[in-house]
Amino acid sequence: MTRGRWSTSSTSSNWYDVNKKDSRVDCTSLTRTECNFTANSLLEGFPRHFNISLRVRAKLADLVSDWVTAPWFEHYRNATIGPPEDIWVTPGEGSLIIKFSSPFDVPASVAFFLYYVYYWEKAGIKQVTHPFRSNFITLNDLKPLRAYCFQVKAELVLTKENISRPGRLSNISCSETTADASTKLQQVILIAMVTFFLLSVVVGACLFLVLRYRGLVKHWFHSPPSIPSQIEEYLKDPAQPILDALDKDNSPKDDAWDSVSIVSFPENEQDILQSTLNQSSEPSRQPMEEP
Repeated sequence: MTRGRWSTSSTSSNWYDVNKKDSRVDCTSLTRTECNFTANSLLEGFPRHFNISLRVRAKLADLVSDWVTAPWFEHYRNATIGPPEDIWVTPGEGSLIIKFSSPFDVPASVAFFLYYVYYWEKAGIKQVTHPFRSNFITLNDLKPLRAYCFQVKAELVLTKENISRPGRLSNISCSETTADASTKLQQVILIAMVTFFLLSVVVGACLFLVLRYRGLVKHWFHSPPSIPSQIEEYLKDPAQPILDALDKDNSPKDDAWDSVSIVSFPENEQDILQSTLNQSSEPSRQPMEEP
């Protein structure tokens, strides 16, 4: 059985039992060799800005051991600062937005946290941000469409003493940035060029094949010869008088005559026309010169 007591300063002679009445944390009459006296809230447990000393002793029936005193400590001064929690990242256009929560709550009048983000491109050089107090940060000027890894660290700063306690790094997280406007435009242009090139290759290949195998292509697309419907019906039923019908269709038809018109002229006009025809029908004669 163990029993714990605590005091608030090195010069104080007053000791208080670690029980529900004095400290709201019960560390009396324990059967284990440890006690977690961390309070669930800032209003419970030990005042976190006090220097605290603990002492413990063992008791068995009527036998009681001497007190063993632990070193003095202060919660904010001697506590181990863990990494930030609930880390959440949002990829942006050539950027990463990182949000997180503090390792634990601290009153603003006593202490505050400073945060650092260590980030690097995969297989690249690690960089670190300037200290900041907000619980989110935007990493700008990153390369688009690249994978970056990062770790977050908290540092506790005591307001009055101006003392800082560095914390532990968080686990490594990685995320890929998205494309910015210029990169998107380059992608659109590249896709258009590749599409045009592929279409040109396909059209050129089709034209080459058509010219090279023109006869074969013509044969493929040429419709096969068909049997006339009359002969096809005869082949289906040879008893039909199909030949007589064909003879009737091929019988000679009456010749078609054009109409002839007779044009009459008056007697004077007939004489003039006859003389003109006679002159045109005779060979041209030239007068011969006498010697």
